[in-house]
Amino acid sequence: MRNLALALLASILATAPLPVPANAEGLEAEIDRLAAEVEPQVIAWRRDIHQHPELSNREFRTAKLVADHLEKLGIEVRREVAHTGVVGLLRGGKPGGVVALRADMDALPVTEEVDLPFASKVRTTYLDREVGVMHACGHDAHTAILLGVAEVLTGVREEIPGSVLFLFQPAEETPPPGEEGGARLMIEEGALEDPAPDAIFALHVVPQYRAGEIAYRPGGAMASSDKLEVVVRGKQTHAAYPWMGVDPIAVASRIVLALQALPGRQVDARLPSVVSIGSIHGGVRYNIIPDQVELHGTIRTLDQSIQPDLLRRIRTTATKIAESAGASAEVNIKINYPVTFNDPELTARMEPILRRVAGQDRLVMGLPRTGAEDFAFFSQRVPGLYFWLGARSPDVAEEDAASTHSPLFRVDESALILGVRAMANLAVDFLATESAAETR
Repeated sequence: MRNLALALLASILATAPLPVPANAEGLEAEIDRLAAEVEPQVIAWRRDIHQHPELSNREFRTAKLVADHLEKLGIEVRREVAHTGVVGLLRGGKPGGVVALRADMDALPVTEEVDLPFASKVRTTYLDREVGVMHACGHDAHTAILLGVAEVLTGVREEIPGSVLFLFQPAEETPPPGEEGGARLMIEEGALEDPAPDAIFALHVVPQYRAGEIAYRPGGAMASSDKLEVVVRGKQTHAAYPWMGVDPIAVASRIVLALQALPGRQVDARLPSVVSIGSIHGGVRYNIIPDQVELHGTIRTLDQSIQPDLLRRIRTTATKIAESAGASAEVNIKINYPVTFNDPELTARMEPILRRVAGQDRLVMGLPRTGAEDFAFFSQRVPGLYFWLGARSPDVAEEDAASTHSPLFRVDESALILGVRAMANLAVDFLATESAAETR
């Protein structure tokens, strides 16, 4: 019912008249013209960042590139926010509100297998292992796009009624164990204060849509993500005599099947959720039943309202199955990311801008995604809109496109200018309509 209500609200608000500033059309045309001018530089930035990827909380080179360019544009800059984050403030030539735009900067411990002249050759140490480093999630594109937006909006600074807050975020892919970072730490260190934004926008390149397309969704757009650990303790014995002990492997197997059956059987199937076990550790020899087995997995929901019930059922299911076999189960759940929630009113208000920028037939109402995003922390504090920018080459079928986090992931660079136009127009239109509304 909550999702239906959100959809109805978005539909109603989409038809509600909004004040349109007199110079809106001229400003939109100037933004598009400046975006076309900066496109070659955006591509160059993207390639440079792609060739020099850096892991979470280690984005030193990328942060310096960003901060130096923002300062060159005359934007007020704060460095080293949440370790390596950069916050820039562009003050417009007219009084008004504040809008925030966010891009993430970190790469992943993935060895690139794409044959590009600017492919990453970087290697580093991650969790005591030597690994390759690659922008396998497109954050190089996000950073380059937002740098392009800063360049464009600086060019129309005097026409902007308000201020634009640029958030270049580290550690979206989660900081290393034992460290803090990401959106949550940026917020704790005042990234959304002085000035506080009235709205926030972000995008993510995805291979599910073709370059030139934009997808969006009001309400829950990306899932929450929580870490699950279950330690099943039994009684070690010879594998030839299992009745003389308590087999934690057999118990763990039943727990895995039961946990995966919770969504749709005990949790409302109309509100999607996923429980997946990604690793199982236990035992050292084929003929010894071990003392314990560890399960590690992830819990995803697309509606925050069902999360407490799902977590409770996970604990109950694991512990009761273990008890029924004479074993015990210790369940540890680490709450990570909340649902990435697109404010329905803001989404409906901005939908015409996205439609104009992308084109009538290239704006798609996307399905929600069970991946997670720590943009969710920003949109918990400020009304937000997070949308997907198609990055698949038009001559590649969707089923043939490599996923994000794959060593074969690639971005069609023709998509970048659309990202610049979308983010710049969203920012200016939001501030302009806010200003117009206040003067009515």
